[in-house]
Amino acid sequence: MKYIALVAIITLLALELSGSIPDSSVGGPMTIAIVIFATAFAVGIRDAWLHNRGVLGWIVSIIASFVGMLVAAQIGGMIFVTIQGLLGIGGALAQSKHPLLYVSLAGMVLISMLGSWLALRIVDRLR
Repeated sequence: MKYIALVAIITLLALELSGSIPDSSVGGPMTIAIVIFATAFAVGIRDAWLHNRGVLGWIVSIIASFVGMLVAAQIGGMIFVTIQGLLGIGGALAQSKHPLLYVSLAGMVLISMLGSWLALRIVDRLR
């Protein structure tokens, strides 16, 4: 899991620093979402592989990982919007290139991975 997180964070930061993430209202968030979805997919596959799941177990692991990621991403979004408001940063972070942008990119990956992991642990308890 550490390596998945590290690769996802490095990928997002490299995309942002190279200017590959557009500042538009749709393109930027979609690029970030693709990386986070790939991370959730990798977490689900890792869980299924390590626990030697059958075909149904692979499907359940991947779906649980995505559901956990989606819930955690919503919570993480609220957290970072609140932090942005408390710091008094107005406007879009992508256009201002404020340091909170880089912290929020890494934080969203970690929070979404935590959500995927928690969902997988809950499903593991139910098996």
